[in-house]
Order: sequence, then structure tokens, then C-alpha cells
Amino acid sequence: MTYQDDYSIKGERSMSQGFVAQYAAEAALQIEGVISLDSGVLVNLKRALGVSHEGHGVKVEFSSDNAEFVTITIYPICEFGFVLPEIAWNIQEKVKEDVELYTGLIVNFVHVQVMGVTHKLK
Repeated sequence: MTYQDDYSIKGERSMSQGFVAQYAAEAALQIEGVISLDSGVLVNLKRALGVSHEGHGVKVEFSSDNAEFVTITIYPICEFGFVLPEIAWNIQEKVKEDVELYTGLIVNFVHVQVMGVTHKLK
């Protein structure tokens, strides 16, 4: 991994992928019908090795030709009984809105890959 892969320069500040992922994760978790985000095998392996990982369940990619553009992929686990396309749409809208508002970046795409559907534990 090179320095450019991990960081995007915007003005005089640098913004890590983890920083952007945290905003995206918080936005996605606010959506009704989203129980949690799936951190995946790789993140769980990193945690087992003691490597911290911010924004679990989110993948952030900066555009190679313009550091202001970002693509975000969210991996939600959804609650049974909700309409998945509606949840996905709401995640896309909220993540785009929050990331652009709080980071100043331009979100090109928000991909949503539902990783599971389950009953909410009470």
C-alpha cells in the first residue's frame, strides 16, 4: 500500500480512508432496517492480529485522477420485514449527504451490498 492509496489530499489537510469510512458507517447505521454492518473476514483477521480498523463494514476508494472524488461501498445486515431496495436507496442518500457535508469530498457512487437479513434481537 502506498501513501497515495491510503490518503487523499484536500486543501491543506489530509483525509484517511478510515476517517471517511467512519462517517459513512455512522450514516448507514441511522437508516431504519439496518441492524449492523458486516466487517468481513479481512477486517476480523486484522482485528485478531491487533490492527485497528475504522469504519467496519465500509470500503472507501478515492478516485485515481481526482482526490476529491470518492466511491463508497456499504455492507449492511438488514432487519427481516423491510424492503431491501428501499433500505439500499436510503443508505445511498444518507451516506452521500453526510460524507459530502462533513468531509467536503464529492461522492461519485455509493454501492450497497446486503450481506444478510436477520431478525432484530430484543
